[in-house]
Amino acid sequence: MSDGGGAQAGRGGRSGTGSAVGLHRVLEPAGVLPQAALRLDPDPRIRPDEIRIAVERLNLDAASYRQLHTAHGGDPDAIRADVLRIVGERGKMHNPVTGSGGMLVGVVDEAGPDSPLGLEPGDRVATLVSLTLTPLAITDGLARWDGRSEQVPAEGHAILFARSIAAVLPGDLPVPLALAVMDVCGAPALTHRVVASRPGAPSVAVLGAAGKSGCLALAAARRAGASRVVGLVPTAEEEDKLAATGLADAVVRADARDPVAVAAAIGDPVDVTVVCVDVPGCEHGAILATAPGGTVVFFSMATSFPAAALGAEGLAADVTMLIGNGYVPGHAGAALDLVRSEPAVRALFTSRTGDDSAQ
Repeated sequence: MSDGGGAQAGRGGRSGTGSAVGLHRVLEPAGVLPQAALRLDPDPRIRPDEIRIAVERLNLDAASYRQLHTAHGGDPDAIRADVLRIVGERGKMHNPVTGSGGMLVGVVDEAGPDSPLGLEPGDRVATLVSLTLTPLAITDGLARWDGRSEQVPAEGHAILFARSIAAVLPGDLPVPLALAVMDVCGAPALTHRVVASRPGAPSVAVLGAAGKSGCLALAAARRAGASRVVGLVPTAEEEDKLAATGLADAVVRADARDPVAVAAAIGDPVDVTVVCVDVPGCEHGAILATAPGGTVVFFSMATSFPAAALGAEGLAADVTMLIGNGYVPGHAGAALDLVRSEPAVRALFTSRTGDDSAQ
């Protein structure tokens, strides 16, 4: 642990400013960043540049929740127990199968005097960094979670480092809605950047277009000047739901894991393909759907780098492939603006998060 010689922490705190990226919280193995660690130290005592959050709700990422649901046959008690086991063993919510976690909402309980995040005790915030690198302890056994959705009512605490990111929740949106939007806010921000940076008016396809990140990516592509936006979905139900919104010029249906079916459904290859599907095996279809010189943006936590890289090589596909890292400056504000200004996007979100008036 690096003690750094900083000032004494506040009430119940630890002396010495910690590493800005949280190295002092890594229990094993030594020398790795918190995201790669097997275990983190969730000690509630903070250093002067840390912040402690009183947890209210976790939002598991879609790939992680799907894996847990599948592994336990949808049994809510087993899903709940597995999440508690992971957090208890690792000091963070880091699904060992998918490698992903999610994010959380809570209230700032204590802010160290040297924290650069600009947060004050009492601020209700959403963390915009992954639970895979956030020290976390759960104290209520997740007793209020029915295990049937990605959003998890919870009590406990989490620790933010000097280089963490968090945003104060907006007062005009229900908490479940705001949390769901902020969980995927990197997708529309990077989609907008990629589409706007291409010459002319590029064509765009979004795989998994009726989901949270997918519908935001559609709206962002349109706003960035796309000439044509195609949304690909897996079922007739999602096809009808997305077609009714008008977010896409064309809505097509195919299993994103079937490369030939994806390419046939998309038709003429597009300039930009955005992958927002939460199951593995979607890399090759995205590559086939993309024109030479085009760009594929992978937002799914189920993406395989070897499958993408070797698949593109084997197909002699001259495409640029980007991994969406979830952070683009201003991403939270931009995503919330899309939800406020696009009723169809908000409707798709609230169909997943429940009552739009709930706080």
